[in-house]
Amino acid sequence: MKNKMVLKGIGQYSISILIAVVLAFVFHTYVFARSDVTGPSMQPTFHNNDIIFQERISTAIGKINRGEIVVFNSKDENNSNYIKRVIGIEGDTIDIKNGQVYLNGKCLEENYLPKGTVTEPNSYTTQYIIPKGYIFVLGDNRGNSTDSRILGPVNIKDVKGHVIFRVYPFKNMKIF
Repeated sequence: MKNKMVLKGIGQYSISILIAVVLAFVFHTYVFARSDVTGPSMQPTFHNNDIIFQERISTAIGKINRGEIVVFNSKDENNSNYIKRVIGIEGDTIDIKNGQVYLNGKCLEENYLPKGTVTEPNSYTTQYIIPKGYIFVLGDNRGNSTDSRILGPVNIKDVKGHVIFRVYPFKNMKIF
């Protein structure tokens, strides 16, 4: 009798643990995930080794807005995830001239960049028309960023999520 109760208790705990593991996996895969920032391409907004959390539901359904900071698969040789700011969405025209970014013919006000930041185009083109299902991204550290000027527009399907919170370093915690 006592052995049956012990086995029943172990079975109930095992089922609870299994449910918790499955829920954690689903939550991490489809809802909310942690990422570490690597490299200087998003300075001054993010620095190397910052820890961020990203929300995944809106990007999974293709709802991406200009100004959001997204994490995406770069499709480079290491399948690295990059973090960049969304400048343009499908149907937008991005022009880079005179050190400035123009969105649909209007100079983009980029308050998040340090004063005097110059944005250079790549050596092949100064204008980008964003096709359906794609976004145009730039790093905030314009002089040291592999972004859509080099990679071209990013497929929305490659976007992992958009940044909603920086948790580390603790003194720089911030909601985005």
